[in-house]
Amino acid sequence: MRERFSGRIAGVGSASGVRVVVGRWDDGPWGPFADLMVEDAAGHRVLLAPDERTRDFVSATYTFDEVVIAPVEVRDTQHGWRVGSGPLALDLTIGGRTPVGVLLGLVPARVATSPAWCALTDPVARVVMRGVRTRGTAGQERREWYGATSARAVTALAGTWHGRDLGALAPVDPPCRFGFSSAPRRPSVTDVVTTIERGA
Repeated sequence: MRERFSGRIAGVGSASGVRVVVGRWDDGPWGPFADLMVEDAAGHRVLLAPDERTRDFVSATYTFDEVVIAPVEVRDTQHGWRVGSGPLALDLTIGGRTPVGVLLGLVPARVATSPAWCALTDPVARVVMRGVRTRGTAGQERREWYGATSARAVTALAGTWHGRDLGALAPVDPPCRFGFSSAPRRPSVTDVVTTIERGA
């Protein structure tokens, strides 16, 4: 069985060493939702999920050291996104399309989001963007494909994690270790369709 989730993924690093991946899903099997993945400087990986269904699905697909159920808010601001959930408060400033985003926009969305195209582009993604994969095997032998259609730069962040200041925006380095693929090293927001195949 294949399930598709359409939305945007923001991946950012910070001077504190905390890296954050924000999943803002506009459409999927159970409607809109958001989830947050945080890896601190020591490598501790945390999932922030809004409910048990999201927790169970995401934690079965990716790997975490800690899972927290808490309301997850992602809303638009004048300059980008405001993100909040439990111990995380984050403001992202989002700029224009990146060079990669421009290239992604040249491919028709129907093609770019298909698993076949994701499989074709995976070797290129591995070379061009360290840590990034567009297909792979996730938890519980699930197969997953990331079909990106655009990418915009994140140009600044402000926020706290467990009350401590995150510091200035930084590359997503080292790569996040939630699954087979990390967010791109350059902080960005990617428009994406994620396809997950589960066994019967």
